[in-house]
Amino acid sequence: MTENTRGRRWTPPPRPQWLASFLQETRSWQTQAVARLDADELIETAQRNTGLTDFGPDDWREPFRILLRAVEDEAELHFFGRLWTRQDFLQFLETRLHIEATYAAHPQIEDEVIDRPVFVTGLPRSGTSILFELLAQDPQFMAPANWEFVFPCPPPEAATYRSDPRVPRAHDLITQMGRVAPTFNAMHELGAWIPNECGIAFRLTFRSQYLAATLQVPSYAAWLFAADQRPVYEYYRRLLKLLQWKNPRGHWLLKAPEHQSFMPTLFEVFPDARVIVTHRDPVKAQGSVTNLMGTLYWMRSDKPFDAEAFEQLLTPEGVAARLEQMIDWIDSGALPAAQLTHSRYADLLQSPIEALRALYAHAGFEFTDEARSAVARYLAAKPQGKFGVHRYDVDQNDRTRQLFARYQRYFDVPSEE
Repeated sequence: MTENTRGRRWTPPPRPQWLASFLQETRSWQTQAVARLDADELIETAQRNTGLTDFGPDDWREPFRILLRAVEDEAELHFFGRLWTRQDFLQFLETRLHIEATYAAHPQIEDEVIDRPVFVTGLPRSGTSILFELLAQDPQFMAPANWEFVFPCPPPEAATYRSDPRVPRAHDLITQMGRVAPTFNAMHELGAWIPNECGIAFRLTFRSQYLAATLQVPSYAAWLFAADQRPVYEYYRRLLKLLQWKNPRGHWLLKAPEHQSFMPTLFEVFPDARVIVTHRDPVKAQGSVTNLMGTLYWMRSDKPFDAEAFEQLLTPEGVAARLEQMIDWIDSGALPAAQLTHSRYADLLQSPIEALRALYAHAGFEFTDEARSAVARYLAAKPQGKFGVHRYDVDQNDRTRQLFARYQRYFDVPSEE
């Protein structure tokens, strides 16, 4: 990776004119007073806005306060970033309140069964998104739409699922990222109906790598990687039960790169899960994720991006350690090998239909003619580069290559030029 894509000399994209004008116009405002990020005040405001008081289990409170302290001490948010972050946190808190109220009114939701959910995971930018989107074309799987994670209450209903009145507002909130940083549209497709990552839902627990990827808060990121993730998966199971209660699903199709770091916990909470792990040259994927995260941070802050402050997320050493941990889990039997399926990015790009056929066979699902046709139509309608080209540089030096040698040998992952 070059000096332009790593460390404090990462070059940010230009800001759109509307945001540059807004920040210039409000440069003398008392931003901390106007957009407060105080834990007690946010909690009280969420309760006042909803008329509800029960947030559910208290395991969210510690990370919530750690995150807020890190935001104030480290993130250096500009004014729009503070307003946006306050909006997000209030929404998360209010959603928790609504979920608990729904369960209290309908305790039978707890009896819902999550049957053989399929989780897609792997390094960020290793093909998880395109594989997830292809699998989502199969009607036997049901991926949560973006809008459901934004507004899960009241629970979606089958009869009105496609016409739910919450969709336009959710779409506006979701696509704001692309209006704040237009270059982001070339990195990640946005929209209310795009199947989204589990990390979006994990934000409700305030134990989410997605939060660490949108706010430059290294102390929170360090806490997060050492924290127990079982409360995250237990709360996620609770959310999925609520979402399928009035809109039944066959098998949930779920995805997040962070599952790779917590697979033993995932299988504890979802014992019949099927996990698909994507594999791509880590050096290539690393250059891509660094550029992605720099753009995400730039959306809310003028603070220069320091990739090395996020060792677990970004440095080759941190990434290699996570990949080797996965290998050790497999070799030790800590993971149920029969429930793990591996998908190479190179195979998916070269022969997507054949790659999916092999994947289905190993995971124990039928690759029907209907699914095959749906995937072919989707691929024809979405050629590579449809939403712009995501350009980035990578570090191909021998030392970096050596860090990933065991991983590439173990999973037969080819190096990319």
